[in-house]
Amino acid sequence: MNNYAHLNVEKRGHTAVVTIDNPPANTWNRASLTALKQLVADLNADRDIYALVITGQGEKFFSAGADLNLFADGDKKVATEMTMLFGEAFEALSGFRGVSIAALNGYAMGGGLECALACDIRIAEEQAQMALPEAGVGLLPCAGGTQNLPWLVGEGWAKRMILCGERVNAATAERIGLVEQVVAKGEALATAIQLAEGVAKQSPSSVGVCKQLVQAARLQPPTWNLIKEREAFIKLFDTHDQGEGTRAFLEKRAPNWKNA
Repeated sequence: MNNYAHLNVEKRGHTAVVTIDNPPANTWNRASLTALKQLVADLNADRDIYALVITGQGEKFFSAGADLNLFADGDKKVATEMTMLFGEAFEALSGFRGVSIAALNGYAMGGGLECALACDIRIAEEQAQMALPEAGVGLLPCAGGTQNLPWLVGEGWAKRMILCGERVNAATAERIGLVEQVVAKGEALATAIQLAEGVAKQSPSSVGVCKQLVQAARLQPPTWNLIKEREAFIKLFDTHDQGEGTRAFLEKRAPNWKNA
């Protein structure tokens, strides 16, 4: 695959495995945020990719978020540029047409946690720590944190983490719904890949539409989305995968998906 700044990309079957590689703390910068946006666009165009797994290089950090040196001189032009880059990158990740899974292998802080929040599913290793500490340095989570976190954990826990600066461990994160699974140290990536392999058994055409409908629940009332749900069901009959899936089930064989 193409080269992406500070992102190592490996294709495993129908899954793209992305490793944030910017030591020592896998922080995000202009180059890596731009690269992530482009990577998602490239993966969306690759009809053979059904899932994306993102993790951090090393054993200590998933990602510590933004490099605070960028904001040290108080330059508003830099702040404007960076908040746009963060927003565009993580919104692109959220809009990935397949299933995105964050494998949290260590600290996920600030923009690092916001990256995980942009994913569909989060799997954390038992030693992982998560926080949105931006208010403690005079900033705020500007890449979806204030919006995505309360959707997962509720307003109360979101305020504890954002307004009070509370850091949560993996066990607490699972209890409050911030992550969907906790695994032993060193097992997040393998667990995420195994889950992603399950995605390949589903119709990618169906999965993409289902994801859009689930995410639409954040923005539209159920009365609107229920209509869209029925419309989307009917539109699937225009796809190859709908006919293939039904025939495969009746013929008791594995389907041959075309993502079309």
